[in-house]
Amino acid sequence: MHKGKRADRLSALPDDILVNILDRLNLREAARTSVLSRRWTQLCANLSQLIISAQHFLPNGVLCTGVSNDELVRINAAVVQAMGSILTRRNPGEHTIRLLSTTFYLRDDVPISIGCAVGHAMSAHLIENAKFNVMTGKYDIIDLDEDDLVTAGRKFMLFFNACPSAFGGLTTLDLENLRFGESDISNVLVTCKRLKHLCLYNCDSGDCSTLQLEHAHLSELSIAHCRLVQVQLNWLPQLTKMVFEGWLRFQDPLFIGHVPLLETVSLTNLALSHSRMVELSEFLSGTSIRDLKLEFNSEKIWVQPECPTQRLASVFRQLRFVNLANLPQGYDLTWTIFILEVAPLLKELYMTVSDHACLTETDKEKRKEGSYSENKGVEWDSITTGFQHQSMTTLVIIGFESEDCFVSYIRRVMVAAVNLANVFLYSRLVCGKCEEKPNRYPWTKRQRVSLKRRLIAGIESFAIFHFVGMRVAHIEKMKYPQCSLLEAKRSFT
Repeated sequence: MHKGKRADRLSALPDDILVNILDRLNLREAARTSVLSRRWTQLCANLSQLIISAQHFLPNGVLCTGVSNDELVRINAAVVQAMGSILTRRNPGEHTIRLLSTTFYLRDDVPISIGCAVGHAMSAHLIENAKFNVMTGKYDIIDLDEDDLVTAGRKFMLFFNACPSAFGGLTTLDLENLRFGESDISNVLVTCKRLKHLCLYNCDSGDCSTLQLEHAHLSELSIAHCRLVQVQLNWLPQLTKMVFEGWLRFQDPLFIGHVPLLETVSLTNLALSHSRMVELSEFLSGTSIRDLKLEFNSEKIWVQPECPTQRLASVFRQLRFVNLANLPQGYDLTWTIFILEVAPLLKELYMTVSDHACLTETDKEKRKEGSYSENKGVEWDSITTGFQHQSMTTLVIIGFESEDCFVSYIRRVMVAAVNLANVFLYSRLVCGKCEEKPNRYPWTKRQRVSLKRRLIAGIESFAIFHFVGMRVAHIEKMKYPQCSLLEAKRSFT
C-alpha cells in the first residue's frame, strides 16, 4: 500500500504467466478480463487453449436436460459469436493454439458456421489439437425413437460434408444419438486423418449393425450404448486405450485385429439371467493389456472365471492393475483369484462392492419381467494348490463390511500374495441418489482391532491395514479415459 493505493501485483506478472492463468479459466470468463485494460485484451488474444462450450452459456442454475429448443438455438448462436470474437483478435501464425475445443448442439445451420470458422482458423493458425463435441440435446436414450436418430444422423452428415477442412484437422470427435448410413462412419474416419480420440454414444448404422474400424492414428476409442452386434478393431496400430460399454449380445461382441499397442481397457455391461458369461481369454484374445477395468452395474457377474491356460496367460502377461467396479453385495469374491493366477506382474487390485438403488431395478415384478438375475454371484474354486503371487502389493476394497465373505476373501489373498504390503478397506461411497443403509463397517478402534485379529489369525503377513479417509490417489486410479459425452451422461442419469 502506497499513499492509499493498492499495489496491483497481478498486473506486475509477466505476460506468459498471466496467459497461463487465463488458460485455466473457461473461455467466457477469460474473455471478460479483456475489459480491464488494453493489455488484458491482448493477453486474451494469446490464449493457447480455446475451449468454447455451449454449457458455459446456460442460464445460471439450469441443467442441459431442462433447456428448450429455442434456448438451445440461442446458446449455439452465442458459441458462434464467442468463437468469432476470440479468433478475429489473434494475429495469424503468431501464437500456437494447443487446443481448440468446441461443444455445440446439432441445430439449424449453426454447426456449419462453427465448422467454417474452425476450418479458417486451421488455415490461419498453428493448431496442435482440435475437438468437436457434437450434442443433440437428448439425454435419455429411452425417449429417442428411430426417426430422431435418423434425422440427427442426416444433419450431422450435412455438417460433415460442408466442412471437410475442419474435419480433416480434428484430433478428437465426440458424437451422440446418431444413426449413420452404411458407409458414413468409414467416410468420417477417412476424412479425419489426424483423429486420435473418438467417442460414440448411442450411435449405429441401424439395429444390430457392425462397426468396422481402421485408422492410422486413432489412439483412444470409447463406444457406449451403441446398438451394435459386433465391433471390429480391424487395423488400429496406434490404439492404446478403449472403453466399451453396453454391448448387445454376449456372443463375440468384439473382434480384435491389429491393435499391437492396446494396453488400457474398460468393459462395462449389465448382464441378465440369460446372458452368456464372458471368457476374457476369448474376449480380449490377441491383446496384452496392462490396465483393466470391469464394471458390473451391481448386477450379475458376467465374467467366467477360467483355469490357467496359455491363451489366458498371454492376455494377462503384462497386466499391472485391475479395477472391478460395482460388484453386487453379499456374494463370494473368491472368483477374482483366477486373475492373480494368470497375471504374474499384477501389482494392484481394486474393487468396489455396492448395490446402488439408483442404478438397479428393485421392483420384484419388473425384475422378473426384465429377466434380471436373482443370483448375481458366481461360484469358483481354484484347482491350483499352493499358489503364490510375488508381485501384488496393494489391495483396495471400497464398500467393505465386517462380513465373513469379505474376511475369508482377504485372508485368501493374503495367503496367495506373499508380498502384499497394504490393504485399504473403505466404507461404501456416499451416493446422493440412494437412501443410506446401515452397514457393518469397523468405525471404532475396538472394531478394527477385532477385525485385524480375524484377518491375520494363523497367517504370516507383513500387510498393513488402512481404514477410513480414502486417498486421492485411489480415487484417481479408479478413473478411466472417457470422452466428455460419457461423463455428461453419468452426471445426468
